[in-house]
Amino acid sequence: MPAAFSSLFGDPAAIRCERAVAELRSGRPVLITGEAQQRLAVIALDSATARSFDAFAGLADGRHYLFLTETRARVLGMEAPHGVRLPLRGVQFDALPSLGYLREPGPMPAGCSAGDALDAGAVELARLGLLLPAMVGLPLDPADSRFDAAAQVALCDLAEGAAHAAHDYELVARSPVPLRDIGMTTFAVFRGGVAQRDQVAIIVGQPDLSAVVPVRVHSSCLTGDLFGSLKCDCGDQLRRGLHKLKELGGGVLLYLDQEGRGTGIAAKMRAYGYQHDGLDTIDADAQLGFGADERRYGSAVAMLRGLGIARIALLSNNPTKAQRLRNAGMDVVECIPVTGDITTENEHYLRTKAERAGHLLDVDALIQAAQ
Repeated sequence: MPAAFSSLFGDPAAIRCERAVAELRSGRPVLITGEAQQRLAVIALDSATARSFDAFAGLADGRHYLFLTETRARVLGMEAPHGVRLPLRGVQFDALPSLGYLREPGPMPAGCSAGDALDAGAVELARLGLLLPAMVGLPLDPADSRFDAAAQVALCDLAEGAAHAAHDYELVARSPVPLRDIGMTTFAVFRGGVAQRDQVAIIVGQPDLSAVVPVRVHSSCLTGDLFGSLKCDCGDQLRRGLHKLKELGGGVLLYLDQEGRGTGIAAKMRAYGYQHDGLDTIDADAQLGFGADERRYGSAVAMLRGLGIARIALLSNNPTKAQRLRNAGMDVVECIPVTGDITTENEHYLRTKAERAGHLLDVDALIQAAQ
């Protein structure tokens, strides 16, 4: 697509990222290009089928590999600061889950090697698509045309597109919505970003947007927010956050599409299974190759700016969230704690957040208060 044409309908780099993510999620290969004519064809293990993998392997002539992140490599007993490539010559599709994300890994292929910038780009595409960071790759010579028909994206596209998209949010709908026990609120819907669905800001009361505005940045949690899961305290924090905003005289709750701390609902359910077997939430995510927290907050800052908000009092127990918002350009003046109920099912989860993720939670006090 000519750049002059694509620029009429958005940032060309962001468009290429969107198309590459859509292709990965559909199980089709993507071609990633780097410096010095480097080229890498990839498919995502998470969206591949036996048929698509066999087709990819057939084109690869045994030169394909499975790339895993540093976090997953450590689970497998390997130190790999740049991730690891596991050769797949002769490896069948049904053996890949044990290498990519299962708790009981299979035999390690011989000849493992370190990943490079193209592999890191493939993992970034997987993150944008809410897919597991386990990628099947094939390095290509500059003259190799076997994957020329695939969607193509350059490493510079990932950097430029993401940077552009973090600020490219548009208010597309706004309507009054009465909420039980809260009263009249305003729901403001923003659209933008790369490979993201619409994001929602809930304005409680009539906050003074020129002053320090109380704000709760809440990542979506289908299980906790909607179904009342006892494995977390997300639903409690959502409802108590709204009540706190009302108590403070008004404010804004941002409801972000970042299920599972930015990993997606499918990965979250896999992690839940590992937690059921006894792992804490951080170690469960590590089994899947994720870091402790994959969320990003450029969209939150863009939405707040779109509402005319420059300074906030953040409703959160998480100092890291406050710092990430500051790094994204928001002036976070203070943090106001918001806690949920403690249950037998979520005690391990809350202790993990306090002891390993730095959340300002006194779990013992919560237990005592609940008795």
